[in-house]
Parts: sequence; C-alpha cells; structure tokens
Amino acid sequence: MPQRDYDERLLRESFAAARQARDGGDHPFGAVLADGNGNILRRQGNGYSAEGGDRTAHAEKLLASWAAKNLSLDELQRCTLYSSAEPCAMCSGAIYWAGIGRVVFGQTERDLKAQTGAHEENPTLDLPCHIVFEAGQRATEIIGPLLADEAAQLQADFWSSKG
Repeated sequence: MPQRDYDERLLRESFAAARQARDGGDHPFGAVLADGNGNILRRQGNGYSAEGGDRTAHAEKLLASWAAKNLSLDELQRCTLYSSAEPCAMCSGAIYWAGIGRVVFGQTERDLKAQTGAHEENPTLDLPCHIVFEAGQRATEIIGPLLADEAAQLQADFWSSKG
C-alpha cells in the first residue's frame, strides 16, 4: 500500500494531539482525520479523563463517531485516520463501521503493550488492526507502523508515573 507524501506530516499532527491530551492530564493518544487531499478535517485527543473516566473514549473511537455523524460514506472512503498508536480492536471496529477508508499509525499495539505493561487504565489488546479490518466486507488500507520510535516517545514514563 503506497505511502503518500504528506503521511508523515499528518501522522505527526496526531502525535501533537497526543501531547496536547497528555499536557491536559489525559492519556497520551491522538488522532487526526484528513480528506483525500491531506486536508485536516478534525483532531482528537484521548478522552478518558475528559469523559469522566470512560475507558472507551479512545481518540480514534471519538473521531470515528464524529466522522460517521458528519460525513457521507463516499467522503469517508477517501479519508485517512492518522493515529499515534495502532487502533485497538474497539477503535478498529469503530473506524470500519464509520467507513473510513485508510489508516496510518505510529506505534504497534504489541509494542504499546510491552511499553505500558498491565496498567488498569490501559489493558492493551495485542490484536493487530489488520485482523479486524480483514474480517469486514469493506476494504481499509493500512500504513504502519510509521515513525514508530517517535510514537513510542509519547508514552515514555507516562504509565509508570501514574502508578
């Protein structure tokens, strides 16, 4: 699957959303939705704290829900969701059901799980997003891991400091 010339720049925008979430006291995850020309439609940080401790308020799920309510399936098929970390099974399902046609991610779920450990606020599933997408009836293009070391830095020391 071909990488686009703006993928790294927009993936770094998801990293910026993750840093903003962390700076605001939330979990360090971020996502960006862009149209087929690379124009940013919306940014989203993790919403665990902002949503009152909702463990399902992942950045990708919140962004996919917004997209499903505000864009047509035709528009969404041409969109790319950029995520600081590989979408978990829940978020992959939300991306699929919303109809977003392409995903670019930084850190893999497997690496995230190894880095964060068994934290009660982030019981990471080691289930690659391609397994969820391949089970569906609509194609979802996947690019990743991309800029994985940079993405992993977003998590550095966060989970151990939450002790």
